[in-house]
Amino acid sequence: MARMNALPVGVEPSVIAEAYPRLFHLTHVDNWDLIRRIGLLSTSALLDLFRIDGEERRALESNNRRELVPIRDGEHGVAILRDQKPMDDRGLERALTDGIRPVDWYRIVNRHVFFWVDRGRVDRLLGARAYRNDRHALLVVRTQDLLSRHAARTVLSPLNTGATKPMPHPRGKNCFMPLSMYPFAYWKQKRNLRNAVVELAVSDAVPDLLDTLERVSIVGRDEAEEVIWSHP
Repeated sequence: MARMNALPVGVEPSVIAEAYPRLFHLTHVDNWDLIRRIGLLSTSALLDLFRIDGEERRALESNNRRELVPIRDGEHGVAILRDQKPMDDRGLERALTDGIRPVDWYRIVNRHVFFWVDRGRVDRLLGARAYRNDRHALLVVRTQDLLSRHAARTVLSPLNTGATKPMPHPRGKNCFMPLSMYPFAYWKQKRNLRNAVVELAVSDAVPDLLDTLERVSIVGRDEAEEVIWSHP
């Protein structure tokens, strides 16, 4: 830990954009039309937009979603909330620190829009047993364009915050860190440049997603990638 403290803390957006020029977000194929109209929203922001509250909201926002959940609104149509099969309460109880409970962690996760910085992690998810027969929309975002608009609301994580399987790696208050506090140099030295960041997340929503989007593809484990939208 002393060595970590000796390294500089914080990283400039330009460094992240150069190291990871593309970001990757997987969503249900039926969400693309809504995303194209209103941008990319976190689960909590979608629940706000669809005016879902009370017990229904607590069940979706503060607990583990074992399956896909469609939500409906007369104005906006249908949105499909992703399941959270890669994590569960039991794994979180082993992993969480700082007095955080599983219910707290679900709320934290649901307040962010997540991107992988490495396409390889997308492919591994597509090959997982729970998802290998599904078709997804893969959104590819230009990192520099996203950070030029949303760096102040961006956090980085050195682990997959939505997974506790196969190993519930410890996580706590410092798991989501703004660029100005993220120990990028430490993780780059400890791992390598490719794995110094695992996730990039934006709080609440990316309403101007189309201004940062490079392409959208339909992907599945055993089918050719089909581009359905690309930047003009």
